[in-house]
Amino acid sequence: MDFRSLFRRAVPGTALVVLIAAAGCDSAGSDDAGSGGQGGGADAARAGSVSRVLEPLPEQIPADLRPYYEQQLRWTDCTDAPGFECATLRVPLDYASPGDREDVELAVARKPAENPAESLGSLHVNPGGPGASAIEFLQNFAGVGYPEEVRARYDIVAADPRGVGRSEPVECLTDAEFEKHTQVDATPDDEREVEALTAAFERFAEGCEKRAGKLLGHVSTAEAARDMDVLRAVLGDKKLTYVGASYGTMLGATYAGLFPHRAGRLVLDGAMDPSLTSRQLNLDQNAGFTTAFDAFAEDCVQRADCPLGTDSAEDAGKQLRAFLDRLDAEPVPTGEQRRLGEPLATMGVLMAMYQEDFWPQLRGALTDAMERKDGSGLLALADMYYEREPDGSYGSMMYGFAAVNCIDQPAPFDSPADVEKLVPDFEAASPVFGRDFAWAALNCADWPVAATGEANRIEAAGTPPILVVGTTRDPATPYVWAESLAAQLEEGVLLTYEGDGHTAYARGNACIDDAIDTFLLAGTPPQDGKRCK
Repeated sequence: MDFRSLFRRAVPGTALVVLIAAAGCDSAGSDDAGSGGQGGGADAARAGSVSRVLEPLPEQIPADLRPYYEQQLRWTDCTDAPGFECATLRVPLDYASPGDREDVELAVARKPAENPAESLGSLHVNPGGPGASAIEFLQNFAGVGYPEEVRARYDIVAADPRGVGRSEPVECLTDAEFEKHTQVDATPDDEREVEALTAAFERFAEGCEKRAGKLLGHVSTAEAARDMDVLRAVLGDKKLTYVGASYGTMLGATYAGLFPHRAGRLVLDGAMDPSLTSRQLNLDQNAGFTTAFDAFAEDCVQRADCPLGTDSAEDAGKQLRAFLDRLDAEPVPTGEQRRLGEPLATMGVLMAMYQEDFWPQLRGALTDAMERKDGSGLLALADMYYEREPDGSYGSMMYGFAAVNCIDQPAPFDSPADVEKLVPDFEAASPVFGRDFAWAALNCADWPVAATGEANRIEAAGTPPILVVGTTRDPATPYVWAESLAAQLEEGVLLTYEGDGHTAYARGNACIDDAIDTFLLAGTPPQDGKRCK
């Protein structure tokens, strides 16, 4: 749970999964998961997982779906991206009743293979979110930044999932309304603030229901995976070749579980664990951001100008928490009408945890805010997180993020009282960010459509090897999730990057890139358990 998709201008290629609290809960609720202590570790992942297995769909395509599978795409040059081609794919709104004239139109784009004489077919890509635009990811990163041999031999293809980007996006609030939403106190200290936060979640949900209509009940990961199979067939590929990052790994794993007979070379980078209950997912990610912050703090305290002191990473965390608490009481100026309070400052810090390249910017932004009462630097990081443009407009990613998460799993918590009971567990895992992650889990409590999914183990029996990639200090998709997913998959192969940041492919590590490129080009996976530094 990158790139403008999420951070287009700064770090192309990594999708947002932060504050995933709404994303996972098994159908029995979250009370069966372990509630104590810090998430992480293989034992904790097993303790929080469910036993049910995602069952595959029949191999034969049903007669009422054949018109979708047999449609012809009309490709034209993308007007906003020279060298790319665009088309529109038609899929049923509801796979339980296809052909009733209620269809969804998905935006599709591709970068044709640069050496078509040696083409290996289509390589589908998705950067995650959920809610990030795969087309923007293709045009700004994968289609120009993937290794040359991969771009030479594959048509690189992206479809914005239903409800996302250019594919009839879910919208919930006006720009002005969403701007106010980002400034609501997300760590309430009293009943009045609790009421304000729950009211904000209710307004958000009501806005989604009003503006999205029937689509809001049909934006699940399972439906997006079925859409991906339609596109695979329309493109003429017998097997799906795919690189998914972050939440894109959930989409890819779901595809493998539903269509193991049509899975080809699948790369799941920055893996999520589809089997975990919401409580363990949230605790794990809470701990993941703490691991990433500790790495930043260890680096910071060795520098004379560190705004969080030079004593220890633990003390740096205390300094940051104290600063955020001060902002809760007294926001600082930013040079514009908005002031920097605790909610926006926290998002700015979390944004910087996604990539080590952001650390210098974060040090400077914290120095300005803490010493000069200038919150503009942290505000800029928060705006990047929220896809805010200079004119005050916002992208739709946050709406897609909530819509997919809230339909994929039942709400982790039903009331503020449920959250309060678990705040100590979240704070034990992360004294700095724990309360933020705990309260973020409440956003699906009053969602207007019932969840249609549940947590499942994904075994995908009968597939070729599936390459699962994990980064040891990944904040948003903790490494333990990659270990767990690779173990669940019947043919899972684990590739590890020992380092910082979210996801690993095409980020400059030759060991990782060579292993993935060899798999994509020759079908040969690395040795299970291979580690790169």
